[in-house]
Amino acid sequence: MSQEIRNLEPKVLWNKFADLNAVPRPSKKEERVIEFMKDFGKNLGLETFEDEIRNVIIRKPATPGMENRKAIVMQGHLDMVHQKNGDTIFDFDTQGIDMYVDGDWVRARGTTLGADNGLGVAAIMAILESTDIPHPAIEALFTIDEETGMTGALNLKGGILQGQILLNLDTEEDDEIDIGCAGGIDVTATAEYDEEETPEASVGYKITVKGLKGGHSGMDIHKGLGNANKIMNRLLFDGFDNFGLQISEIQGGSLRNAIPRESVATVVIAEVYDEAFVFDMQQIVNDIKTELKTTEPNLEVVFEKLKAAPAKVMPSIAQFYFVRAMYAAHNGVYAMSADFADLVETSNNIAKVVVGDGNLTVKCLTRSSVETAKFDLANGLRSAFELMGCEVEFSGSYPGWTPNAESEILDVLVPIYEKQNGAKPSVVACHAGLECGILGTNYPEMDMISFGPTIHGAHSPDERASISSSQKFWKFLVEILANIPLK
Repeated sequence: MSQEIRNLEPKVLWNKFADLNAVPRPSKKEERVIEFMKDFGKNLGLETFEDEIRNVIIRKPATPGMENRKAIVMQGHLDMVHQKNGDTIFDFDTQGIDMYVDGDWVRARGTTLGADNGLGVAAIMAILESTDIPHPAIEALFTIDEETGMTGALNLKGGILQGQILLNLDTEEDDEIDIGCAGGIDVTATAEYDEEETPEASVGYKITVKGLKGGHSGMDIHKGLGNANKIMNRLLFDGFDNFGLQISEIQGGSLRNAIPRESVATVVIAEVYDEAFVFDMQQIVNDIKTELKTTEPNLEVVFEKLKAAPAKVMPSIAQFYFVRAMYAAHNGVYAMSADFADLVETSNNIAKVVVGDGNLTVKCLTRSSVETAKFDLANGLRSAFELMGCEVEFSGSYPGWTPNAESEILDVLVPIYEKQNGAKPSVVACHAGLECGILGTNYPEMDMISFGPTIHGAHSPDERASISSSQKFWKFLVEILANIPLK
C-alpha cells in the first residue's frame, strides 16, 4: 500500500484506515476483520468481546477528569460493499484495497474504497488507541453485515451496551448532522420456466449495458442516475415486441444497495430480422443516451453478434409477462417527504436481475422513512411480479430512525460545529439506512446522532474520501468527546 496514504493528516486516522483496508472485509465474510478488531482491542489491554452475532465490543475507561460525563457508544460497521469495474482483476476475499491520492481525494484502483464505513471505524480505533485525547467512558461497537442486511444491528440484544449516548460515524457529508433515516425491506421475486429449443435460422447477440455511474441506492437515488436493469429491459421489451427477440440469459446488477451499473443479456432473433434489429436497437440506444446525457454521459450499449446462437431460450409467453412486469416495477424515487425539504421519503432500487437455466430472480431494495409507505411500495412491486406468476418474498425488514429534535447530544454538536466552521450545520434526516433506528429498538432511551467525513460515490468503484474533510471531521470528533454532557 502506498506510503502516501499513511502520511496524510491526521496521521492517526489515515494509518488506522490503512491498517483496516489491508484486511479483506466484504459483507457476509467478516471473519478476518472480526479477528483483526479483537486483536486490536486486546493488544491495547482493553475489555474486548464479541456478542452472539459476532459484533465486536471494546470498552475503554474515561480519561482522568472525564469520569463524571455520560458514557458513550461510538459505532461503525466493519463490512464494506465489494464492487469493481468490469475490467478490474481483484479478489475481495483475499486482497486488501489498493488506495491512492488524487488531489484532495483518496480513491481505490478499480474498486470500492471502503471509506463507507471504514473511516468511521478507523476514527474509533484512533480514539481507543489515544493517550492524549480527553473522553468519557467509551464502548466501541463494531457491527457486522450492515451493507447486506444489517444483521449485526438487528441481532444486538438489549442489556449489552451501557452507554447513554450513541455517536454513529456513518454519515457521508461533513456539513450534515443526521437525526433520522429511512427503513428498508428486500423484495425478491423468483419464478421457474421451461426452457425451449432455440428456433432454427436464429442469430445470437450479446447485449451489454455499461459505463453507468452506479452509487448508493439510498443517498444517490434522487440523482436521476441510470439503472442498468431498467435500461436493459427497455431494449428487450422493444426487441421482443418488434422482432420476436427471445432471452437466453441475463446478468444485471449485483448488490441490493448499489444502483446497478452493468447488465449483460444473451438473446436470439430470427436471422431475417438481423439488419433491421441492429438498426432499431441503435435508435433506442440513441434515445436513451439523449435522455441521460446529463446524468450518465459515459453510458455505453454494445451489441456483439455471436458465432453461434445459444441452444436454449425463454418461452415467448413467459418473456411476454417478464418484460412487462419489469416495466411496471417502480424504480427510483416514489415519494418525497412532506415534512423535510428535499428528503426522499420512499424509493425502490431494482438491484439485481438473473435469468437463465429455467430460473428467474429479481431483487429489489425498498426504502422509506414512513413504515406504512415502505410496505405500500413493496406491495406494488409484489403485485407486478405476482401477476406474471412469480413467488415474491419480503425479507430483511428494518425500521427507520425517528428524528428527535430535542436530542441533548444534538445541542452539543451544533454549537461546536458553528464555532469551528463559522456556519450552521444541516440538521437532517437521510434516505440511507443507518443502524441507529435498529439499535434504538432495544435501546430506546439512548440518545443518538450520526455524522462523518465527506465520502462521494459510495457503493461504486468511484467511491472517494475527501482528505480535507477528514481533517475537519477529526477535529469535530475530538471536540465533541471533550464536551459530552455530565451524568
